[in-house]
Amino acid sequence: MKPFAYERPVDVSSAVTTVAGRPEASFLAGGTNLVDLMKMEVLTPELLVDVRHLVSRRIETLTGGGLRIGAGVSNNELAADRRIRRRYPVLSQALLAGASYQLRNLATVGGNFLQRTRCPYFRDVTMPCNKREPGTGCAARDGHQRDLAVLGASDSCVATHPSDMAVAMAALDAVVHTVGPSGERSIQVNELYRSPADGPERDTVLERGELITAVELPASPVAATSRYRKVRDRASYAFALVSVAAALEVRDGSVTEVRLALGGVAHKPWRAATAERALLGRPATEANFRAAAEAELAAAQALAGNAFKVPLARNTIVSMLRTLTEEA
Repeated sequence: MKPFAYERPVDVSSAVTTVAGRPEASFLAGGTNLVDLMKMEVLTPELLVDVRHLVSRRIETLTGGGLRIGAGVSNNELAADRRIRRRYPVLSQALLAGASYQLRNLATVGGNFLQRTRCPYFRDVTMPCNKREPGTGCAARDGHQRDLAVLGASDSCVATHPSDMAVAMAALDAVVHTVGPSGERSIQVNELYRSPADGPERDTVLERGELITAVELPASPVAATSRYRKVRDRASYAFALVSVAAALEVRDGSVTEVRLALGGVAHKPWRAATAERALLGRPATEANFRAAAEAELAAAQALAGNAFKVPLARNTIVSMLRTLTEEA
């Protein structure tokens, strides 16, 4: 690891100003991803600005029935919260599927959104990677392809986003709140991530020095009937090959409300809007579930080594919707 300086600012404004004005600086919260990348010299910040003590660690109930979650809340604290487990079970399940207990104790909600890809070529500084060094090429396209994207990829990058939590947040229409050099703003989770075609070195739309301070979950009755399913190579501590966050309401045999998001298949949590539109108002049958999944995956562009993800995603969507229908 290369030497670095450490600062612990007294307020959010000072932290934002420092990082915005120094290209070699990075925010530090839990550090469960950043420190690993620093050890491999994938990232080499010269200054770490500690913000863990500056952002809220509270989960607050809002007037309309939603929840506001401070960016400093740990993954374990969020997963264990009774309001989350009862009203948004998909989120609790996604968090518990995401890492070991020890990592979840340290990892924060704000940092979870900003995890960098686990693509092996991004993490190997001897290999070309447009995400790590723009313009050097994408070694993954002709290399090990098993974990790569089948949706939303580009010629310059086929990496996937690793977060489980963010997939559930996308399905729940969560909104991220930030403070940056230009002031405060709110960003839908589905709008937080940039397309790799627009420059894979930038994962999100956040400006330099913009800090996530909280995330808001809107009130959603359908979220109480929600589940998260993660398909992976082993039963624990592995990243998703495919994951599905789903919420479903069925009345008189027809789908009246549905939320779907996919993980492990794209550069971001993939909101399955095409499948949702295909299901709404239709009978809750396995044939319709399969047709909706196939409509969502019609745009998939698989590589030779990850083509299995397309039928795997389709079958996982169908299985999840069938389970939710039976429970309803």
